[in-house]
Parts: sequence; structure tokens; C-alpha cells
Amino acid sequence: MAHQGADEKRLEETLSVIKHKLVVLSGKGGVGKSTVAVNLAVGLAIKGFNTGLLDTDLHGPSVPKMLGVEKFLTSGDETHLEPAVLYDGKLKAMSIQFMLQNLHDSVIWRGPLKHSIISQFIGHTVWGKLDYLIIDSPPGTGDEPLSVIQTARPDAAIVVTTPQEVATFDVRKSIDFCEKMNLPLAGVIENMSGFICPHCGEETAIFSTGGGRRMAQDCGVPFLGTIPIDPGFVLNSDQGKTFVEHVTEGKSMEAIASVIENIVKR
Repeated sequence: MAHQGADEKRLEETLSVIKHKLVVLSGKGGVGKSTVAVNLAVGLAIKGFNTGLLDTDLHGPSVPKMLGVEKFLTSGDETHLEPAVLYDGKLKAMSIQFMLQNLHDSVIWRGPLKHSIISQFIGHTVWGKLDYLIIDSPPGTGDEPLSVIQTARPDAAIVVTTPQEVATFDVRKSIDFCEKMNLPLAGVIENMSGFICPHCGEETAIFSTGGGRRMAQDCGVPFLGTIPIDPGFVLNSDQGKTFVEHVTEGKSMEAIASVIENIVKR
């Protein structure tokens, strides 16, 4: 395929029918950012919102695996990319994974090519009218999140962290990044905030707790909620099933539902 970014006119046309654009960021890998992004998007779709989910992690795309569509191959031409359509048309997803001929092919690109393909994903994907576009960005403050901000012009960022200080130390850089880019913050989500035993239901603070809330307070940004560790997250993700669809009760489900509700309110 030709790696030419979407022109300004096409970008404007695409973005004009998307009500809310939210980018999910983290300054550190391994905090469950993609898992949170997928479950937020599916949760919004289940609530009846027309939702798009864009995976801009070009080197480690995991969104398709979590949705069970890792073998989907996108179709279209140079100006129309067909996304994967799920949940009775309420969720549309796009990822570099859909363009790889082999499931485990690596992507070895430098900055300009990354910017071009992200621009294509945003402007050329046939999103249609959306209530929400959730954009999952790789960790850090480099090429991909910068390209997302320049092309998608998101309304706000959601920052994901785990509670321990070594994580919040790095994640604060994402908040600083947003401030320097004049990107409003929808809020902070503290993921992996305690482990819920599947046998007795007792919660243990494996990674401490409260670090994300304290970071949000220190930085003067909204706090969207905490999500505890739940083995069901891992089990469902590995099987291409989302937690919010297949788990209907428990503290983790209540936590995710609360976070989604906070995002909708904001």
C-alpha cells in the first residue's frame, strides 16, 4: 500500500463527524493501557454509543488480539480503509496488524513513515459518524502520540498508571507532555490497584494503592477511578474476549463501569 498521509481536506471531513476524540496515554509500558483502552471502547459500544478504536502502537499492536480479530485483513484503496466492525456495528477498529500479511511480522519504521500511516488511519479509515473515537497510543511521548495530536486533534487525553511510585514517576511525563501540547486531560486512571483473590474475594495491594490518585491531585487533574487486578482480564484478553462484555459483576467490573460513566459525564 502507498504510505501517504491523508490530506487536510480528508482529515477535516473525517473528524467533522466524530463527536469526541480521546487518546489513551502512559509514560510507561506494562500499565495495562491497551487493555483499558479496549474495555473502555467496548463498554461505550455496549452502552449504545457509536465508537471507533484506533490502535496506533505500530510496533506492538495488541488491540486486535484482545478483540479476537488479529487475523482480520483490511480492504479498500489508497483513500478508503475498511475497519473491523464488531458489536452489531457499534464498534469499528483499525490497527497496523490488519495490514500485515503474516501474523507475527514486525514493523521496522522511522518517524516520518509512522506519521504518514497514523494520518492514513485517522483520515482514510471509513469511521462514519462516531460518538467516540478512542485512540490507544504506545507508551512514551514520542512519534506516535505526537502524530495523533497533530492529525486527530483529540479533545482530551486519558492517562493510565499503576499505583507504585516507579510508575507514576514516568507517567507524570505524559501529563507534562499534554500540558506542553495544550491537550486537556480528561483524567487519570489507576490500573492494577490491588488484586482481588478469585477464591475468597479479598483484595491485596500488590503494587501498593493510591499512587494514581495522589499523582492526579498533585498535578491538579481529574481522577477517573481505580481498576483492581483481576485474573479474568488476562483470561479474557488472551481468548480475544473483552472483560466488560463477558463479566457482569464483581469489583473490577464495577470499577470499569464507574470509569466509563465518569468519562461519559465529562
